[in-house]
Amino acid sequence: MKFPSYLFKSAVAPIVAVSLLSGPFVGAALAQQSGLPINAAASVNGAIITNDMVEQGIKMALSQGQKDSPELRKVVIQKFIEVMLLSQRAEKDGLANSEKANTQLMLIRQNYLADLELATFMAQNPITDADVQAEYNKELGSLGPQGMIVEYKISDIAVASEADAKAALARIKKGEPFDKVAQSVSLAPNKAQGGAAGWVQSGQVPPPIAAVLTTLAKGQVSPAPIQMQQAWYLVKLDDKKSSKPPTFEQAKPAIRNGLAQRKQFEFVSQIAKESKIVIQ
Repeated sequence: MKFPSYLFKSAVAPIVAVSLLSGPFVGAALAQQSGLPINAAASVNGAIITNDMVEQGIKMALSQGQKDSPELRKVVIQKFIEVMLLSQRAEKDGLANSEKANTQLMLIRQNYLADLELATFMAQNPITDADVQAEYNKELGSLGPQGMIVEYKISDIAVASEADAKAALARIKKGEPFDKVAQSVSLAPNKAQGGAAGWVQSGQVPPPIAAVLTTLAKGQVSPAPIQMQQAWYLVKLDDKKSSKPPTFEQAKPAIRNGLAQRKQFEFVSQIAKESKIVIQ
């Protein structure tokens, strides 16, 4: 379960997603590279596809499990050529100035800038090994005399407003299954799974969620909507278990990820406090 990363997911990934293409127009375009600027990988009707763009595409492909190779570079360039050809035709057909296009382009820009701002913030405020060690020691110290960690198997529903959350909660109180309501109204990516979010520890979710989660009994749903910066949540405790704590080395990745999410949440919350937000 991750809060609220899915709301910051970049919309530009499909542009550089790698797919195998073939066709004579691609071969011809790649063959005409003489006379291009130094940083150009290709051009399409005079529009330059830079090597920097290609490197970004390769990084995206590698993150999706592709293997680096000269062939991968060719495939990425081919994909950029296809995108460039289609975008140029869209311009020619007058689609670029449509209301739908303007809205989508605005969303792509906003999502990219949001990703960039978070990445810049985290680069300037990194999670250090000392931070991870301190958090591990803190978590060990909070386990109590039995020295066991508590994990929660949870499901969640994320909606845009408090009214929507209250309406969903009312349906659940009337007896409608939580997973059916989640599939019906949730905005989170896990709606198809009925809101199932798996096993988490209280330190791995934002404080507003953790504060409610630790008070629930098995099978219970949060008694009221939980306000987050980007959405309103309902949380159900599906199961609960205790286990021995992992070693520091085993716990490092999860602790680092949890600290990063907490730092990002606090950063966004601070920006919101300094801003004027009006919701109808």
